[in-house]
Amino acid sequence: MYNRYAVILAAGQGTRMKSKLYKVLHPVCGKPMVQHVVDQVSKLNIKEIVTIIGHGAELVQAQLGDNIKYALQKEQLGTAHAVMQAKEMLDGKEGVTIVVCGDTPLITHETMEALYKHHEETGAKASVLTAWTNNPAGYGRIVRNDSGHVEKIVEHKDATEEERKIQEINTGTYCFDNQALFQALSQVSNDNVQGEYYLPDVIEILKNEGAPIAAYQTAEFGETLGVNDRVALSEAEQFMKQRINEAHMRNGVTIIDPSNTYIGADVTIGMDTVLYPGTILSGQTSIGSNCKIGPHSEISDCTVGDHTVIRQSAAFDSQIGSDVQIGPFAHIRPNSEIHGHVKIGNFVEVKKSVFGEGSKASHLSYIGDAEVGRDVNIGCGTITVNYDGKNKFLTRIEDGVFVGCNSNLVAPVTIGKNAYVAAGSTITNDVPEEALSIARARQVNKENYVEKLKSKK
Repeated sequence: MYNRYAVILAAGQGTRMKSKLYKVLHPVCGKPMVQHVVDQVSKLNIKEIVTIIGHGAELVQAQLGDNIKYALQKEQLGTAHAVMQAKEMLDGKEGVTIVVCGDTPLITHETMEALYKHHEETGAKASVLTAWTNNPAGYGRIVRNDSGHVEKIVEHKDATEEERKIQEINTGTYCFDNQALFQALSQVSNDNVQGEYYLPDVIEILKNEGAPIAAYQTAEFGETLGVNDRVALSEAEQFMKQRINEAHMRNGVTIIDPSNTYIGADVTIGMDTVLYPGTILSGQTSIGSNCKIGPHSEISDCTVGDHTVIRQSAAFDSQIGSDVQIGPFAHIRPNSEIHGHVKIGNFVEVKKSVFGEGSKASHLSYIGDAEVGRDVNIGCGTITVNYDGKNKFLTRIEDGVFVGCNSNLVAPVTIGKNAYVAAGSTITNDVPEEALSIARARQVNKENYVEKLKSKK
């Protein structure tokens, strides 16, 4: 096997996106387009990856990190000019270089591997990945000779009327003999309608030199979709969404309504979990097995254990254990830790808090900046009063505590083990273990007082 190299083209401005965000950083299923491409390329046996950057260079580098190399294209003068920027890093090295666009987020490592193998098996100096489409407008056309071999690639704007009828298109992904590539690049001209240096011209140059040229046709045109505007971005999103959902279903996940369920590219889900309509799973979320999520639940960057139910609720940047019940209409805010067999009920908000095993907050409560022990019962309407307008303070509720309804726990405060807080109390001091704390005004009944009030009118 030859040494393998990769060049990822990510320097285009993307003016048709009409966005301040650099084109290849637009997300598809929660991940920037260029990250999708790099992740797929990284699954190949690649010796060196060079990403060509231009507009938004620093942002692209920040996204992709330091494990790949970068070459700067200061002026966007075409795809051949872009690849030429990698000359200092790759020129003279023996092997095969794949060139792929950073705005093709749907391309898979399987397709690129097939192109690599086809290139190596045919002994070609250049190989192009092609596809068939009923609507080739805007794509470069693959022009073949009478023997069926690739003669040249013609850009749409430079194609004749006859050439525009061709339905086999250039996907923008190539394999080249590395040394032949850089030798041919020096001969590319910008004598065309756009005045740019086209990478497909390398094919014709090598062909005229008698070098063998190959083409590998992918059966999936959608995989080669290049994203140049918001319409194409939406198409890529739908294609990727379907791919992700189908992969999870094949791995044992039930999705009741795939068209109404969103799963991010990096989400993992265990077997026999059921996703109901309106579910959104994003970021680095991991869902265990035998869970029920939704309907209409959003979970982002959370770890969820097995046999957990989350209904009509939202959870962010938190850890949720097994056999937990959340919702409906609960909100788990960042940095919360919900242990096993916990119940977080309707209209309960949890923020930066720990809930110990078996504890419950079933209704209409706010638990913020709190440490809740095991087997705690938090009554309806309980509030941890954690903010004095300047600082946040901690509330500790130890194991076995029972907090009555409509209680205010004014932090910093500790409720000792197995203590009881009477309903309607406002607790401002620590409560000892096993104690009953009552902190409310004594009830006063005034007999026959209503008649006196009425007589004053």
